Amino acid sequence: MLIAVGIVLVCLAAAAVALFRHPLAVTKWLRRGALRRAGFRMAKVPASFGAQAVWHGGQGPMLVLLHGAGDHAGTWFRVAPALARRFRVVMPDLAGHGESEPTSGILRLATLCTALEEVLNSADFRTGNFILGGNSLGAWLALIYATKNPARVTRLVLIDGGPLRDLPDGLTLTPQTRAEALRTFDAVLDRSSPRPPGFVLDDVIRATNRGAMARLMAAGPEDRARNLLEDDLPRLSVPTDLVWGASDGLLPLAYARELQSRIPGARLSVIDNCGHAPQLEHPRAFLEVLTRILASS
Repeated sequence: MLIAVGIVLVCLAAAAVALFRHPLAVTKWLRRGALRRAGFRMAKVPASFGAQAVWHGGQGPMLVLLHGAGDHAGTWFRVAPALARRFRVVMPDLAGHGESEPTSGILRLATLCTALEEVLNSADFRTGNFILGGNSLGAWLALIYATKNPARVTRLVLIDGGPLRDLPDGLTLTPQTRAEALRTFDAVLDRSSPRPPGFVLDDVIRATNRGAMARLMAAGPEDRARNLLEDDLPRLSVPTDLVWGASDGLLPLAYARELQSRIPGARLSVIDNCGHAPQLEHPRAFLEVLTRILASS
C-alpha cells in the first residue's frame, strides 16, 4: 500500500514539473487525449510535404474544421464530441503543425493549402461535398480552398478569421517578452477571462519563436499579400457564415463586418464576452451558434 501511494506521489510530482516546465506541450497532450477518449482517431495521410495527421470521428455529413496558426486539431476538443453526434467531424493538423509534416523550414500558405487539398482528396476523405469551417488562419485557408473548389463546399463557416492584414499597433505573434505576450493575450481574450501566469507566458514565447508560428512569419509579408483574396470575395459562390467574438482585439468586429460586406449573402453571428477563439473560450455559446448555422445547411 505504501509503495502504491509512493508511486502515485512520484507521478503527481513528475506531472507538476512537466506542467511547470512545458505547459503548452502538456495542454496539447491533454486536448488530443480528450479527442481520443471521445472516440476520435488520428490517421496519417501521405502528402507532397510529408504525412499529414487528421483526427476524425462521428457519423453523418462531413464537417471539416481547421485550426489557427501555431495551434493543432486539439483546439476543437470542447465542441467536437457534440458535433460528432450529427456529423463526421474531420480535424486536420495543418501542415507543419501538431503531428503533420514538414517539421522544419519556412511554412508558406501555399504549403498549407496544398497539403489540405491532398488530405481532402485522399481516399478516406474524398466523400463528396462537405461543410468547411476554420478559426483564425484556418478561416483564411477555408476561404482559399472554397474559392478554388466551390463545388465541394456546401457551406463555409469563418470563425474570427479571414485574409489577414496588419496587426493592431503594439501586437506581435512572436512575442519576445512577457509584456508582449500578455498584450497578445489581452487582444485574443475577453476582459473577463483569466490571463495565463508568468511561466505559461514564458513557454508561449519559446513556442512561438521556435515553432510553427515563427516558421509562418518567416515566409514574410509578401507571402500573406499573395493570398489576401480581397478581389475574389465578391465572386464567392459558397453560402458563408461568419462567427465572431465581440471582444476579439486581434481581428475586431469591424473587420468581420467589412468581410461580411464583401461576401455576397454572408451572415454574421456575434458571441458576447468572447475573444478570438470561441471554441475554447465560450464553447457552449459557440456550439449553439454553430448548431443553428449547420441546421440551415
